[in-house]
Amino acid sequence: MDLRNRPRRLRGDGVRGLVSETSLAPSDLIAPVFVDATTDERVPIESMPGHERVPVDEAVARVEEVRETGVEAVMLFGIPTEKDAEGSRAWAGDGIVQEATRRVTAETDAYVVTDVCMCEYTEHGHCGLLAEGAREGEGLTVDNDATLPALERIAVSHARAGADMVAPSGMMDGMVAAIREALDEDGHDEVPIMSYAAKYESAFYGPFRDAADGAPSFGDRRHYQMDPANRREAMREVSLDVEQGADVLMVKPALPYLDVVADVRREFDHPVAAYNVSGEYAMLHAAAEKGWLDLEAVAHESLLSIKRAGADLILTYFAEDVARSLS
Repeated sequence: MDLRNRPRRLRGDGVRGLVSETSLAPSDLIAPVFVDATTDERVPIESMPGHERVPVDEAVARVEEVRETGVEAVMLFGIPTEKDAEGSRAWAGDGIVQEATRRVTAETDAYVVTDVCMCEYTEHGHCGLLAEGAREGEGLTVDNDATLPALERIAVSHARAGADMVAPSGMMDGMVAAIREALDEDGHDEVPIMSYAAKYESAFYGPFRDAADGAPSFGDRRHYQMDPANRREAMREVSLDVEQGADVLMVKPALPYLDVVADVRREFDHPVAAYNVSGEYAMLHAAAEKGWLDLEAVAHESLLSIKRAGADLILTYFAEDVARSLS
């Protein structure tokens, strides 16, 4: 055979790394941290092996554990002491995320991103104020426009507590514009917004709802999260958030939506984030426990695929484990 082109020439041990197209570093990763106001000790999350809820007194220690692996950024999620129909503990000055943020930013060098949503704080588990007739299954579930002032208050309260970045995840129309205006008016024009710009109504969120105690008490979230069948709609959603002032664009989940991650990377010059969600994490752990997969290898390959698709930042429960393997 006379083959001029032999791709295998560049797969030898000495050259393989030199021509590798995609690299993964701890600085690409964001580690989720769950802070629980209802407990005085760390509580393992059964459906997410290796993760736990921590009391606010342990928040700094937990973040320091993340930092020791080389991961520089965390996203804080909170479980409040009490819930109500409006989710009012979400914007309380002494709320769990607010207090954790103050401590973490004062005592560590971590870059702190905060989750701006209401599902953990509402007694009904939805991501906003309920629309009339929602419980009876009439019309839409959440009143979009009535929810925007609540999201403004949450974001401002997080910024006042010292958050480096806020991340609205409720998929409300106009949420980025509302939050941007509220932050600017309160003197936080330097705080960026990482918008969950294309968040799908996915079956991969189950373990997170266990971790954050945020499952809907009725119905589902199809009225405000995207249809998994839709790809073109994602570009419209992302474009609207760009127009409204989003600084970073999030796609959630990651692995089942790598085509969307690639589309966003191609069409927009903003930093792109992808959320490697709890179900993606849990299913790999379950397969590894059966001996069917090498967990370290598939975790690394999964994150590499997300990066290859175009994500600049990856929010993942594998952050610490993969960062250790990279060091």
